[in-house]
Amino acid sequence: MKLKPLAAGLIAAFATTQALADITVGVTVSATGPAASLGIPEKNTFALMPTTIGGQKVNYIVLDDASDTTTAVKNVRKMITEDKVDVIVGSTITPNSLAMIDVAAEAETPMISMAASARIVDPANPKVKWVFKTPQNDVQMSTAIVESMLSNKVQTVAFIGFADAYGEGWYNEFSKIAELRKLKIVANERYNRNDTSVTGQILKILAAKPDAVLVAGAGTPAALPQKALNEKGYKGAYYQTHGVANMDFMRVCGKDCEGTLLPAGPVLVAGQLPDSNPIKKVALDYTSKYEAAHGKGTTSTFGAHAWDAGMLLQSAVPVALKKAQPGTKEFRAALRDALEGLKNVTVSHGVVNMSPQDHLGFDQRARVMVKIENGGWKLQQ
Repeated sequence: MKLKPLAAGLIAAFATTQALADITVGVTVSATGPAASLGIPEKNTFALMPTTIGGQKVNYIVLDDASDTTTAVKNVRKMITEDKVDVIVGSTITPNSLAMIDVAAEAETPMISMAASARIVDPANPKVKWVFKTPQNDVQMSTAIVESMLSNKVQTVAFIGFADAYGEGWYNEFSKIAELRKLKIVANERYNRNDTSVTGQILKILAAKPDAVLVAGAGTPAALPQKALNEKGYKGAYYQTHGVANMDFMRVCGKDCEGTLLPAGPVLVAGQLPDSNPIKKVALDYTSKYEAAHGKGTTSTFGAHAWDAGMLLQSAVPVALKKAQPGTKEFRAALRDALEGLKNVTVSHGVVNMSPQDHLGFDQRARVMVKIENGGWKLQQ
């Protein structure tokens, strides 16, 4: 039986519409507020993302959450209910990302966080079935710091971190590893991201006379304790976390940062990696693209976390497209499954092997130790 021309045309038009359905990626970043030095390179990176994946057009909706948890949740709810996004990427910082998990899980929408805490993808929480992340876990970086401290004959250490989930997560992981390796923590202090003075905390640290101080902060606010310690004459070793791996931190900290040691993703020192390192080529590709747009020396690990989220989608989306069309519940579920099934995907920070128990997928290739030397980053062998 032959179809009438009008009916045939409608069917063809419907099929064409289905084939051309766009993929919508909702992004919330902390482009203003205390975490702006992290969120701005992430925001900049989304402008470099591919506009098609698997033959499908991709639309990126990028919103600023101003480093505020409530705003991050509002952004996610808006993108899910109004923009009908297929996947959420964000937020920049741990408190925001933790607050977003409930929304993503309730809407059964996959989420890729660009924040560090292991709690974001804790397999003990059933809601993180929908959540993945790109930054290295605190435990990986804590291990690197403890190993460096022991190699430098550090026996006692003082800890000062943010008074939020980032600082708590770091203390929990670092203290467990330090205890196992017989490294004594002699002080445990906290401060807020927007504080302008930490005098009380610093005096307590100085009284404990530690061999080294670990500052568990992120972005430019992480410079405050280190500058205050230097002003008071502290002469021990300084360690920071991978939350300071950008030039804005060094600009604010200045000469007070010289000699600081920190763990970082290999993208930070991509040009210093041996050619045999499988991450080097991918990391340099991101670096060249970002610096072509924003200038030499502007690459940060934070922008690379956003880039890696895009790389995960480039690997997972074609798999999901074989099962469902964008804009549907079925596609979101297929994309979640595809992300969880990723194997041997090399990104700018490491090599990803996901599983139901591991929604980060990194091994120890995802971190290096770096020293701040002459205003730059030097890979420690």
